[in-house]
Amino acid sequence: MLRSADCGALRGENAGDQVTLAGWIGRRRDHGGIIFLDLRDRSGIVQVVFNPETAADASRIAEEVRPEWVVQVKGTVKARPQGSENPAIATGDVEVMASELTVLNRSLTPPFYIEEDAEADESLRLRYRYLDLRRPPMLRNLILRHKVVKYIRDFLDQRDFLEIETPILIKSTPEGARDFLVPSRMQPGSFYALPQSPQQMKQLLMVAGIERYFQIARCFRDEDLRADRQLEFTQLDLEMSFVEENDILDLTEELYTGMIESVTPEKKLRKPFPRISYDEAMDRYATDKPDLRFGLEMTDVSDLAGETEFRVFLSTVEGGGHIKGFVVPGQAQFTTSQVRDLEDAAKAAGAGGLSYIRYRGGGTVGQQTGEDILQSAGLRMPAEWHQRLADRMGAGPGDLVLLMAGPQPRLNAWLAVMRTHVGDLLKLPDPDELAFAFITRFPLFEWNEDAKRWDSSHHPFTSPAEGQEEELDGSDLGAIESKAYDLVCNGSELASGSIRIHNRRLQEKVFEILGYSKEEMNSRFGQILEAFEYGAPPHGGIAPGIDRLVAILCGSPSIRDVIAFPKTQSGTDLLFDAPTPVSQSQLDELSLRITEQPG
Repeated sequence: MLRSADCGALRGENAGDQVTLAGWIGRRRDHGGIIFLDLRDRSGIVQVVFNPETAADASRIAEEVRPEWVVQVKGTVKARPQGSENPAIATGDVEVMASELTVLNRSLTPPFYIEEDAEADESLRLRYRYLDLRRPPMLRNLILRHKVVKYIRDFLDQRDFLEIETPILIKSTPEGARDFLVPSRMQPGSFYALPQSPQQMKQLLMVAGIERYFQIARCFRDEDLRADRQLEFTQLDLEMSFVEENDILDLTEELYTGMIESVTPEKKLRKPFPRISYDEAMDRYATDKPDLRFGLEMTDVSDLAGETEFRVFLSTVEGGGHIKGFVVPGQAQFTTSQVRDLEDAAKAAGAGGLSYIRYRGGGTVGQQTGEDILQSAGLRMPAEWHQRLADRMGAGPGDLVLLMAGPQPRLNAWLAVMRTHVGDLLKLPDPDELAFAFITRFPLFEWNEDAKRWDSSHHPFTSPAEGQEEELDGSDLGAIESKAYDLVCNGSELASGSIRIHNRRLQEKVFEILGYSKEEMNSRFGQILEAFEYGAPPHGGIAPGIDRLVAILCGSPSIRDVIAFPKTQSGTDLLFDAPTPVSQSQLDELSLRITEQPG
């Protein structure tokens, strides 16, 4: 064996042990002929000492080695001299007195330091990802990801779920984003698609009588990348038969609670998870993925604002828009410059501007003098009006009120950005806290103004809310609620799911509303429509994203830090230099022709 012990496993009780270690050289220090090397493997770091008086050959080689060389060390574990312990590392009470040193492989000088807090441009880190993954923070992320997935598998196995793989090469079906298409060599002119999710396949497994299915599924979506979005991603795909919505939410909460308490016990977990309707979330937080670690809840004051002579408010109300805002407690001391920064943030979000009121002085709002109440131009109203506004919004002396005006849903989008901006500005969210919530009763449809059609809010297989099936024949389709639900945490959507349609007639009605002809229904969805006629059970599921969850648990702002080999924001793989053109012979085999060369 090349080693008998792991570097990071050595402790005081190992003093006197003869060990063989193998790993990479970290820092190297020469103290008057005695050389100290940090030896690193996956388990951690240990200090190795080379004394030329007791190990001349090994010390001679130690003078030559450089960072990231791969070496084998034989020696004796000893307690460090008193006062030289290093509490920053787990092996800080011991060191290894080397007797032999063998170079297993040399290394070029790395393009960046392989250290805990090494700073390097992300593009350089992705170009040399195999070096970046040697850094302790990246290794810890991958270990945590492994623990999360292992916990999921064990948890679901104990509850009688079957892990079943589904195909990667499938038929192109609408899931809300562009498909990645794969041309077929054996059937020229035809294409497979990579699955955006195994939606139809897991429903077909329910028809097949599997009853409880899960998969750690790879999914693919050809869409613009962000910090929390990659072209390919991993999700827990989960489906159950003979269940209602609460059964799935209860199971999901039990899974997440147990997982977090097991793999990240240091996190502050709020429980139980609140269940908030979509309408309530939009009313209170202006978003369907609220960060519940802080307040700053919204209040609609359209009626009060309509009493002012402020032209922006009056024209908004007359045009059917709204005036909403929130109270920032204790921040009336914001300077004009700070308020101007808030206005700039509002404009950057797409809003026309931001109105504010600063309540100052003592006593109740209504007792304050005109000098105590400082408001933006256009809101010069009597103290009585300010009292009513303060009562409505829950504001008091010393508070700052922020108001925005506009049509929905854009107004909520602006307010959500401002709420997050102010929360971050004042450092309101606790970075160690996890505040989960289920958002329920989403609209079944949403109007696509550009295409002048109804789209599914989640996906077309989502069931209408109980008792609302008949409303599908009505005129107010936007008011129909669904049996859809999301799991959100700290302002991010982590999972989406629903109770599914399992009746062919109802499914065809939804497809019809979405604009599909009978021919298109049979062409795109014939397999699942036919399956529904062979005893499809009531069923539903949820699909939590693995990447986003691990990123939140790691405290990383980007899911790229928890994926071994991610793409850049432009969709490029810098390590493999992909995507790249292919040869003409490959195109000929697939019966493909490029009609216009890039650039």
